[in-house]
Amino acid sequence: MSRIAYVDGAYGPLSAAHVSVEDRGFQFGDAVYEVWAVRGGELLDAEGHFTRLRRSLGELRIAEPMGERALRIVLAETVRRNRVKDGIVYLQVSRGAARRDHAFPDPPVRPTIVVTARAADPRAAAARREKGVAVISAPDIRWGRCDIKTVNLLPNILAKEDAKQKGAFEVWLVNADGLVTEGSASNAWIVDASGRLRTAPKTMNILHGITRDALIRLAEERQIAVDERPFTLEEAYAAREAFLSSASNAALPIVAIDGRTIGEGRPGPLARTLSDAYFGASSD
Repeated sequence: MSRIAYVDGAYGPLSAAHVSVEDRGFQFGDAVYEVWAVRGGELLDAEGHFTRLRRSLGELRIAEPMGERALRIVLAETVRRNRVKDGIVYLQVSRGAARRDHAFPDPPVRPTIVVTARAADPRAAAARREKGVAVISAPDIRWGRCDIKTVNLLPNILAKEDAKQKGAFEVWLVNADGLVTEGSASNAWIVDASGRLRTAPKTMNILHGITRDALIRLAEERQIAVDERPFTLEEAYAAREAFLSSASNAALPIVAIDGRTIGEGRPGPLARTLSDAYFGASSD
């Protein structure tokens, strides 16, 4: 079956989908995106993602392309047409197509909206959770508004490719103060030497992860201490356990950082507890 995309009001084969060569998302990266995990055909943490989408659009002063109710229908229909039971649905909204000029179009143009969906391989995801993954570290060279979910991802792409070339699943980015901010496409967590769950606080330097928020809520419900405080690589190397979180991975255990074994070199109990709780809560 051909994959189906939604572009500006029409569904059609992904191979035939297109946007204008003067679209500002294509020429300037003047666009935002959002990704929902799909489980059992339903969107996970839907409200959080819609809230973050509205915030990202507002920060860039891009008009909402449609109301939330209509957008939910488009997302659900794209998932249905692609027969995705477990996977992701991707939304991108650009400022629209206009004559190339760095300033915003005047008068404003209609935003461009693109939606796609794809299935995930549940066996591969289960294997990663069972065995854990390796990450490497790299300098954080991104811009100063990582809290806005824009398509400006070139530093992330370069870092992710470096990780891939070195046989790692993800890269943890380290700022000029020597603190881990987040991954190229995930939030970063450790269980420190005192047994506290640590992750960087929500500032302009990290993406405000929706799955991150859900895991904090689940931890607090289980009386697991959470310290929203950044950590150094040295603290990460000495951690009892480490994991990353994202819409598609929940709490994914990390067993090695920069070639150094973390904890006992296998997924830790806290990551497993939060992962099980997350998927259990999501299926309620």
